[in-house]
Amino acid sequence: MNSLEAIILGLIQGLTEFLPVSSSGHLSIGKFLFGIEQNNLTFEVVVHTATVLSTIVVFRKSIWNLVKGLFAFKYNSETEYICKILVSLIPVMIVGLFFKDYVEQIFGSGLLVVGIALFVTSLLLFLSERLSPKNPKPLSYKSAFIMGLAQAVAVIPGLSRSGSTISAGLLCGVDKNKVTEFSFLMVLIPILGESFLQLVSGDLSIASTSIGAMPLLLGFLSAFLSGLFACKVMISIVRKAKLSWFAIYCLIAALFSIVCHFIG
Repeated sequence: MNSLEAIILGLIQGLTEFLPVSSSGHLSIGKFLFGIEQNNLTFEVVVHTATVLSTIVVFRKSIWNLVKGLFAFKYNSETEYICKILVSLIPVMIVGLFFKDYVEQIFGSGLLVVGIALFVTSLLLFLSERLSPKNPKPLSYKSAFIMGLAQAVAVIPGLSRSGSTISAGLLCGVDKNKVTEFSFLMVLIPILGESFLQLVSGDLSIASTSIGAMPLLLGFLSAFLSGLFACKVMISIVRKAKLSWFAIYCLIAALFSIVCHFIG
């Protein structure tokens, strides 16, 4: 991977992480088009960390209010919200502890899996807009857990994490604005935790990957800066736009991935 490819893939990651179209699926497509090795997860971890950091920047006020509420040492609305985030982490923690090797194998499984997963994403987005209850209700512990299940399943490349969690929340009847912010905040701990584990284990060292230091740095910066833009845009889009437009896009991307698999 050269520097230009890293910048482009970083842009792809940053722009698609917060849109319900699967950043991992688009990274797989981008790697295929550039002829880059698919089963090296180092770059994915680096650019996902970059977009998580951009999320922290965008939601810094909300995160700071949660931290202040937590250290008030009483059960308030902020403490309750953090508890719901922790509940949402249970499914992904189980996947990380018991199915990590299997997940890593899936990431190198090719564009056919990506195409099928993108088709599922398209279906989820379409159904969530058609079947979600008309009268929104507050985020409950049950809704948080169901969104956590969606996040755990969305480790499959092509199955959008934000699309899956937002769709799950909407189908549970949660208000669009609330489910969008929760979807973005619930991913912070898993991604940062995975990055920390990779760092202390040495898996993120330059010696452990075929990617050079400069492409990794440029990919990180590209994903971070584009993530800042995309995160803000996604909030506005989910509030106003129809998710069915993203469903159509994911369907087209799914067909493209499947065609690339068979002609590649």
